[in-house]
Amino acid sequence: CIRDSNQSSCFTDEQKGEVTLIDVRDIRELWKEGTIKDAIHIPRGMLEFWADPASPYYRDFFDGEDQRIIVFCAGGGRSVYAALALQNMGYRNVAHIADGFRGWKESDHPIEDVAATSRWVRR
Repeated sequence: CIRDSNQSSCFTDEQKGEVTLIDVRDIRELWKEGTIKDAIHIPRGMLEFWADPASPYYRDFFDGEDQRIIVFCAGGGRSVYAALALQNMGYRNVAHIADGFRGWKESDHPIEDVAATSRWVRR
């Protein structure tokens, strides 16, 4: 069972630093639309590699099985599968934003302009 997280609780928890937000969208989506402040970008195809402590690609921002993680994509489709993958890997406190980044924007929550700070965007 994948839990849905609504924007209000996600926004409050993010402000308190009580959650790890993971953006699984393509980098070009981040450049075009922005992202949630302090979200970690993990390309969907790399999630399992970066989250597995046995993988040579493991990233240490995964703190352990009880870490609170909320995954999001554009509209909720990719993030539900990403959350399921993390649960199957043993992460117990995982949810996703059901209506995705689109819902976040429509709720007028703050957005970080990724293109303005990315070294990969031509200016």
